[in-house]
Amino acid sequence: MTHPSLALYGEAYARVDTFIKTLLDETGIRYAILIDRKGFILSHCESPWAPRPPEMAGIATLVASNFAATGTLADLLGEEEFTEQIQQGKNGTLYVDAVGSEALLALIFDTSVPLSKVKMHSKQAIRRVSEILLQLKNLPVPELDDDFSEGALGMLDDLLG
Repeated sequence: MTHPSLALYGEAYARVDTFIKTLLDETGIRYAILIDRKGFILSHCESPWAPRPPEMAGIATLVASNFAATGTLADLLGEEEFTEQIQQGKNGTLYVDAVGSEALLALIFDTSVPLSKVKMHSKQAIRRVSEILLQLKNLPVPELDDDFSEGALGMLDDLLG
């Protein structure tokens, strides 16, 4: 089974969530999804006025897959990486930008929102979120011993009967 490459929770999650919500408020973006490079959603936000969101897990998987494929194309063209992608349609835009080496930020917005505004504000948010993710990456991995497993199983037995 594949697992997310990052665990975003607690204070770090709250800080990332604040930066993403601010990005939505400043730009008029409908949806923002922070995705690890494997396609797992780390965080997502939607504007209160936005219509019902699309299926986010599928979008996250496709965005990560597309980014990986484009990375191969970049390699073939002698580039280290293409750090951003833009998909523009008749009614909306999907903008994806790398957040360090661990994650991607996918932004979905309609054509009334200027791409230049989105890019300018997203670069600021990405810089801040990238710092948080880098701090998480450098944290030691907690080691759980047999006592933890036995205690957790005991608590589950007590809870579930």
